[in-house]
Amino acid sequence: MEKITFNTIHKPGHTILENDLFIHNHNPDMLLQYDSSFIAFKRMPSVQEFEKAHQYLRNFHQYYGQKHVRFYFPDDEELSGELLAILEKDDDYTVGYLELFAIHPADFPDVQEKEEIIVEYVTDETWNDYLEFQHEQDSVYGINYAEKKKDQHLRNYNDERIMQFIAFYKGKAAGSVDVIIKEYTAEIDGLMVHEDFQKKGIGRSLQKAVMDQFKDKTIILVADGDDTPKEMYRRQNYQYLGKQYNLLKIYE
Repeated sequence: MEKITFNTIHKPGHTILENDLFIHNHNPDMLLQYDSSFIAFKRMPSVQEFEKAHQYLRNFHQYYGQKHVRFYFPDDEELSGELLAILEKDDDYTVGYLELFAIHPADFPDVQEKEEIIVEYVTDETWNDYLEFQHEQDSVYGINYAEKKKDQHLRNYNDERIMQFIAFYKGKAAGSVDVIIKEYTAEIDGLMVHEDFQKKGIGRSLQKAVMDQFKDKTIILVADGDDTPKEMYRRQNYQYLGKQYNLLKIYE
């Protein structure tokens, strides 16, 4: 099995341009989704290379009516002092980082079954429940975004490489997760629990369902470096694999 890196992580869209410095990924189906239209640098750019790449991506996104630029940097490399100095002069840049985790299903802690929690993969019978739950969660980012996301959820439903799970708490849709299936890995994506059903074991039950479904694969996920859930993953025996810095700038 090849080494698991951030390149293993699924990104919707496709490659527009690849050269010695970067890969340009673009998702025409979700222009409002920052994380699927971006430049991923293969090596740390100089200030001049970054500024040139920035202008290229800005021009490309303006053509499609997109109001952001997003950049990802090589795994486990710190941003250079020269690059940070440029970024500090522009308050509109948000600097963040992601952390990559992996676990073998057998290492996931036991989960006590609760009658009030039912987790199952999405079928025609539960599709509307899943879609309504997603729409409510996606609406946090605006109705237009949520409406566009409906089409993406449907594409995922019809994609044999993706499996969608939904959790019910006392009969009400309470959580969901998508799983991107590859030869050796199953990637947990979009794990979420409704705010009304937090701290009831729903997130853990969703993960356990994934572990049970893909016992022969390595389960992987990405957590935002500033998010609390990453500490939960460590407690659940996930192994830390690496870190990746990213930049986001949104234009009004």
